[in-house]
Amino acid sequence: MLIDRHPKDSFDWMFLMQHYGVPTRLLDWTESPLTALYFAVSDKLTDDVDAALWSLKPTELNRIARVELDEILSFDDDELKSYSLETLRQNPRNKLTPLATIATRNNPRIQAQLGVFTIHHLDQRPIEDFCTQSEVIKYRIPKASKEIIRNELKLLGISKFTLFPELASIGEILNGTFR
Repeated sequence: MLIDRHPKDSFDWMFLMQHYGVPTRLLDWTESPLTALYFAVSDKLTDDVDAALWSLKPTELNRIARVELDEILSFDDDELKSYSLETLRQNPRNKLTPLATIATRNNPRIQAQLGVFTIHHLDQRPIEDFCTQSEVIKYRIPKASKEIIRNELKLLGISKFTLFPELASIGEILNGTFR
């Protein structure tokens, strides 16, 4: 009743759950550096600590898993079948490397955020444990720079509403403006 389209498989359910705050084996990434920067600095409650911006080379991550393609995987590709919920139940001892993939952009949030994902198998180590510094890079954002970056992103048109195109975002923005 609350969704426009019924998810077709367990992957679709995972995308939907991930974008509404439910823990999954997916890790959100974006194709937009400005969107990534917004998420790195947006939580004002953590202004007393440094933030981080992560960069991932998706095809290089996939090569670690022996997927030799020059394009990012889709959840329809055969390589992802081993990551489906149904397959995990069949062989819970097998632990595969995380893969970089693009989801069907069937949700306004995924579209607005240019969302892509990494999907973990059963190994729960952080993604950087699977990589060298050439596949995933961490950039430190000093806490003193966070407010400046938020203001610059606002000038560039990157806001809560552009990344969460929903009425609730407009309400939140208006509440913050009139306080």
